[in-house]
Amino acid sequence: MDHLGQIIILLAMAVAVVLVFQRLRIPTSLGYLLVGVILGPYTIGPNVYVPEFRFIAEFGVVFLLFTIGLNYSLPQLAALRGQVLLLGSGQVVFTTLVVTLLVWLAGTPLTVAFVFGAVFAQSSTTIIGSVLAELGEDSSRHGRFGLAMSVFQDVTAVPFLVIIPVLGISTTAAALSGALGWALVKALLAFAAVFLVGRWLLRPLFHMVVWRRSAELFTLSVLMVALLAAWSTSSLGLSLAFGGFLAGMMIGETEFRHQVESTIRPFRDVLLGLFFVGIGMRFDPMAIPPIWHWVVLGALTIVLSKTLIVAVLAWRSGLDAVVSWRTGLLLSVGGEFGLALIAIALDATVIDGVLGQILISSVLLAMVLGAVLIRFNGAIAARLAGRRARAAHDTGADLVEVPAEHVVIGGYGRVGHTIAVLLQARGVPFIAFDSDPERIAQARADGHPVAYGDFADPELLASIRLDQAALVVVTLNQTETALAAVAYLARHYPGLPVVARARDLESSARLLEAGASHAHPDAIEASLHLGALALEVLAVPADEVGVLVQGVRETNYRTLREADVTP
Repeated sequence: MDHLGQIIILLAMAVAVVLVFQRLRIPTSLGYLLVGVILGPYTIGPNVYVPEFRFIAEFGVVFLLFTIGLNYSLPQLAALRGQVLLLGSGQVVFTTLVVTLLVWLAGTPLTVAFVFGAVFAQSSTTIIGSVLAELGEDSSRHGRFGLAMSVFQDVTAVPFLVIIPVLGISTTAAALSGALGWALVKALLAFAAVFLVGRWLLRPLFHMVVWRRSAELFTLSVLMVALLAAWSTSSLGLSLAFGGFLAGMMIGETEFRHQVESTIRPFRDVLLGLFFVGIGMRFDPMAIPPIWHWVVLGALTIVLSKTLIVAVLAWRSGLDAVVSWRTGLLLSVGGEFGLALIAIALDATVIDGVLGQILISSVLLAMVLGAVLIRFNGAIAARLAGRRARAAHDTGADLVEVPAEHVVIGGYGRVGHTIAVLLQARGVPFIAFDSDPERIAQARADGHPVAYGDFADPELLASIRLDQAALVVVTLNQTETALAAVAYLARHYPGLPVVARARDLESSARLLEAGASHAHPDAIEASLHLGALALEVLAVPADEVGVLVQGVRETNYRTLREADVTP
């Protein structure tokens, strides 16, 4: 079968499996793994083999780390304080050390034991987030801590991208220490180079690109920067993914971060899916019977070690026993990033095929076991803490002291700027998005948090955590663009209040139909304001004026429509 036919089979299988997994609300990463198993060389059925496949799929991890870097720029890492920083880094360090020691004492070489520790320390943010969302616990205290720690794991795991490839090229302790030292020096050089380039070239480059107002040029620029950074670190003998992470960190400091993330997301998701397909192709079901006991032992080690370590760290940091156990149970699940480290270790010949099968199988089994533990984390934690379980909906003391929820403004023109000034004067946190670089520059000079982004872009809206927003104000001047944004918000965030600006009565009606909570037409609002001033000049009481004006608004301007009034 030619390569095109094999690619079509792979895509058709991926579409079918991912469609089923999404309907069943199962993380799609597991679906891609299943596709790899089905189409791999170890199972009956079509065997897909494209020589360039592994090379292309590797960029999925590059873009994953690039996205992580966007969300953890240097200022953001420096601003991390307290429990998330301590718990996140402490969990990875202690789990890696404990598992490495156990595997080494079992007679395994230290380099191999280290790979076990690094892989076992990872948790699946996808599984944690999806199960918590189903349970309605994503805003609980243990939910917030668990998700924050899981995401922070990806940052603390970046050094493994530097260390693991080196472990396969050195045999003696002296040679290994020298190779590791040289690898760390090269990592620092790469960081310094990307840092300097990012500071002096990236911001001017993206300013020049956005002035062209071309989505195509913006996408090309993002791909160029990510791949150039990956090539730079690869040229130094480091991993491609490490370069992607560094580039993401540098862009994360600019006002273009959100739009870059939305632009790169389709490439990341598809390539990362192909990467997991490649991992699935490495899995040999027939190799499990001779090693099943090691697989079970490995999965139990992942689940138990992380549960205990996280629970102890959380308890020592001041959380109560129930919240500590619940947080530990969330982090017990195996992680997709651990599968990425396995692939790196296999390619670097740090581990052989048999150990690779044990690791892959252990992580997959730990994903299943961890998902079950997360689903019943409340009852299990209550028993472990010696307390009577509370009802699932009773979050009580588990709730975090949530800071004032922020407002998202779509569009920073005349109306958006006015709203921003009012919010800032009242001390309400907000973030605004606009696609005009001149407006953004002026806004940032005024001290307003305005980022570059097309507010009608679904990828942008999906990446800016609207689930944490208290209100969205859509001030876009183009009616069709505003309608697209409002319709997306109503479909994906039905409980989120949306106030929209409308040009006229017809636009107001369309926006309300699309899902806006309120849609006030500019011209009519100006007329109402002038009418209110006129009534006040005529000595009509202010309360009565307010009632009259609000009455017109609450009827959605029905009286004006019936009178066929046009602005």
